[in-house]
Amino acid sequence: MSAERSPRNEMAAAARGNDDTEGSGDAAVIRRSRCEPEHFAVLFRRHAPELQRYVTRRLGADDADDVVAETFLAAFRQRERYDLSHPDARPWLYGIATNLIGRQRRSEVRLYRALARTGHDPVTEPFTERVDAAASAGQASKALAAALAKLPASYRDALLLVAWGDLTYEQAATALDVPLGTVRSRVHRARSRLRTALGGTDPSAWREESESIRIPPGPNRSPGRTGLPDQEGGIDEARDSGGMVVSEEEPGHG
Repeated sequence: MSAERSPRNEMAAAARGNDDTEGSGDAAVIRRSRCEPEHFAVLFRRHAPELQRYVTRRLGADDADDVVAETFLAAFRQRERYDLSHPDARPWLYGIATNLIGRQRRSEVRLYRALARTGHDPVTEPFTERVDAAASAGQASKALAAALAKLPASYRDALLLVAWGDLTYEQAATALDVPLGTVRSRVHRARSRLRTALGGTDPSAWREESESIRIPPGPNRSPGRTGLPDQEGGIDEARDSGGMVVSEEEPGHG
């Protein structure tokens, strides 16, 4: 692919599109873009920053640039197949991105292993102003990074879509194109394995000190409490408050 037609350059050009649909829901933006392709740029401006952060956290900055650009190009090309009954396009976009991440599993695991060895996380440092706090959480980050590297890919995808992608379980199920019960099961098992890897420590007991590895309150949890799935579909409420710190196919589906 030539430099002029690279995913990164094409999406940068698209981002300069018209702003007329900025106040519309995602489905309305996609519907209009079917007749007026330039309006798809609204979706890019709306969701690219958070998606960039999510992919960067998993792959690193260099690979994330290409994955995010390819995600939006794939979405643009598949917009005719998007189900307009879904007003929020994030599950669709994160699903495409997750499939693209799946093609770079070795890069992802290598990143976690580097953090496990050194405690230095070059990915999250650009996103936090609390460098000293991040350093104080270094040991926890090391252990958690090592544990994440050992998770089966399907468990890690489900867990991190909820944790770093901030999707609900229902949205994660849509993103992964699997039943809701499957997502609940995978997240529960992933967290159980993290507990085991951490010597039985409940990851939710750590207060938020850095952005290295963070699981926010998920679905069916009150804003003032955190919880880990106790059984598949159940919640074991933790004592801490606020966010919880636990610190292949084609890339699209409609």
